[in-house]
Amino acid sequence: MIVDFHTHFLADTRQISEHIAAAEFTDKSVVLAGPAPAGDDINDKLAQYVAGHKERMLGFAYIDPIGEQYSLKKLRSLIEKSGLCGAVLYCAQSGFHPAHSKVMRFYEAAEELGLPVFFHNGPVLGPDSHLEYAQPILIDGIAKQFKNLKIIIGDIGEPFIEQTFAVLEKNENVYADFTINPDKTWQTYNAVIAAFENKLFNKLLFGSGFPLARAERCIEVLLGFNKLMTEANLPTVPRAMIRDFLERDTLSILGIKQSTEK
Repeated sequence: MIVDFHTHFLADTRQISEHIAAAEFTDKSVVLAGPAPAGDDINDKLAQYVAGHKERMLGFAYIDPIGEQYSLKKLRSLIEKSGLCGAVLYCAQSGFHPAHSKVMRFYEAAEELGLPVFFHNGPVLGPDSHLEYAQPILIDGIAKQFKNLKIIIGDIGEPFIEQTFAVLEKNENVYADFTINPDKTWQTYNAVIAAFENKLFNKLLFGSGFPLARAERCIEVLLGFNKLMTEANLPTVPRAMIRDFLERDTLSILGIKQSTEK
């Protein structure tokens, strides 16, 4: 099974058709709701979209734990009503510390419900975003306090990749979404080698970052990884290890139930 753990829901009709086409290349796609202003029904729109593609898509709800408090009852109601199976936070873009007291109450509820939390903090950030809140090291304390909470660091925590690897090494409940830019050869090479040398491929989840890239292209680059630098005689990574990472049963690892409906 190949799961694309990082795609975005965009309400534009053309982009939706492109997303549907891109999702045909993988077995499952996790679709993240984007940050939305107060009153926007982004989670309802996402829920309706993935419900129409149950055999291939699952949705993660946009959560703003600072603007709106999430008690266990409220979070359970949102998830049961929408059918979404995870939550995505945009700390850097929304301007809040990942360990803010209000957010900690949200983690408590998410842990109780077995709801995985995806931290989307880059790498494309606007000028008004708060880069300091994108640091993966800020997630370490959260992971230690909520040991049963499944946490995913988006985009390998770029540009703080070394911080991400340190957090992954010491916390069993933290994973990283390994989304690459297939057009950035040197950046991709360094990220793959770093993951291999740190023995962390077992903590990585494949993602394309759609619409920034498509799963088909990303998989092509990763499976052909050892050919990226053939002329430079640089270290390589066993292809079987990359294939195992790409075909990992990500959903089972995170405790996400899969729909069998067609």
